[in-house]
Amino acid sequence: MTAPHTRSRRAIAIPLGIATAAALSFLPNVSASAAQAEAPQQAAADATALSYVVNVSPGHAPSSTVKKAIAAAGGTILTSYNQIGVIVVHSSNADFAKTIRGVRGVQSAGNTRNAPLPAQSTTDVGAPTVLTAEEVAKVTSTQAVAGQDPLEPLQWDLPAIKADKAHEKSLGSSKVTVAVIDTGVDDTHPDIAPNFDRAASVNCVTGKPDTADGAWRPSAAESPHGTHVAGEIAGAKNGVGITGVAPGVKVAGIKVATTAGYFYTESVVCGFVWAAEHGVDVTNNSYYTDPWYFNCKDDPDQKALVDAITRASQYAEKKGAVNVAAAGNESYDLAADSITDPVSPNDGTPSDRVIDPSKCYDIPTQLPGVVTVASTGAKGIKSSFSNYGQGVIDIAAPGGDSTAYQTPAPPATSGLILGPLPGGKWGYMAGTSMASPHVAGVAALIKSTHPHASAALVKALLYAEADATPCTDPYDINSDGKVDAVCEGSKNRNGFYGWGTADALDAVTK
Repeated sequence: MTAPHTRSRRAIAIPLGIATAAALSFLPNVSASAAQAEAPQQAAADATALSYVVNVSPGHAPSSTVKKAIAAAGGTILTSYNQIGVIVVHSSNADFAKTIRGVRGVQSAGNTRNAPLPAQSTTDVGAPTVLTAEEVAKVTSTQAVAGQDPLEPLQWDLPAIKADKAHEKSLGSSKVTVAVIDTGVDDTHPDIAPNFDRAASVNCVTGKPDTADGAWRPSAAESPHGTHVAGEIAGAKNGVGITGVAPGVKVAGIKVATTAGYFYTESVVCGFVWAAEHGVDVTNNSYYTDPWYFNCKDDPDQKALVDAITRASQYAEKKGAVNVAAAGNESYDLAADSITDPVSPNDGTPSDRVIDPSKCYDIPTQLPGVVTVASTGAKGIKSSFSNYGQGVIDIAAPGGDSTAYQTPAPPATSGLILGPLPGGKWGYMAGTSMASPHVAGVAALIKSTHPHASAALVKALLYAEADATPCTDPYDINSDGKVDAVCEGSKNRNGFYGWGTADALDAVTK
């Protein structure tokens, strides 16, 4: 039903030759931003080095014992997040993690990648479908009605969650910021520039914050994924292009993907901690953390990655951020007894490994406290590619689907999601990567309506206000007479739609 998983809840390919970017950033082959500012001498030293996370007791700097042990084992500390007890280390010693795990005070440690620094690039699975200048001109000249941005008639996804009605009541508060932890954001785009939060933006690719001006932007050769996601959340209602779900809130870019499109643990940890320390209200995470699609806690290296990102995401939530994440695009039942993972490690030599998703986690998607989002199409049913699972999926929102499967009502013409692309362009993408920002936008509207609400209360309202969506049964998305997925649960909570479909109108009126 779907193409192999790609990095940014990655780009997914759907029938009729439509390459959708469910998460360009998820795919190892999707170009993401690279660390722009490693010193030349460090880059040389890293030619054969791997990156590691060493997890110690949080709340204070690493002990002298741990620091000496890291050096003795051939490690160099890049940075340390003392708030959560995560140390980022580079080492060329193949036994570094095994050695350091035996040191007193070290709770877990593991390598974050299989390829030497920097990661090897891979091949893109596909690219967004870009609107031509002629298509833009045709829509803007004939279809928009009063109060709509020019391309809004093509955005079937907004009325699908009542965002168009919500905008008549509120566009959201400029005091609320959503951070897009992703491949980078082009803040010069006319749909993003009015709402961009410079102070909350950063490049975290190396695992250490780079605050140089523009460091959060993708290069021309890198994935447009983060820019599209940012526009879906907070595209300004300014008479240009599209409209975001929450067009009055601020959006920040936290770049965590390498040029080759990998989202490594140290980068993601940096992203969450940065968001926590810079007043971010919502984070959007449309990716899985490389190189393992699922990280098994019985493997000491993978356990360390789970520990590090769990600490970071929970720290962000403790500081007030609601963390929203895409469920993934492989049509996996995340509540199944077992899943065959054919892509891990995606920067090494993958193999078909059978995992138990209750013990091996897609991170941050399956971490405690994270809002896990499934994708729906223009008919309001689960997208052909969307992962699902009773007790795993929290909520659903439009992420698009093949127009052959779920055709939108006119004047919309594509079943994919329209959003901004770098360089002042617009284009279509699809995937749970596009569903997640819809929920992040609704969460931002809730926070705008209830400015003093804790992250826990915002999540409770998000679920309570969702429109209950019963199971699609039977689910035969391509009408070939065969059931493509089985939904379990009740109308009020089930494996396809969680607590239901996100509701933007309730977010601003209740």
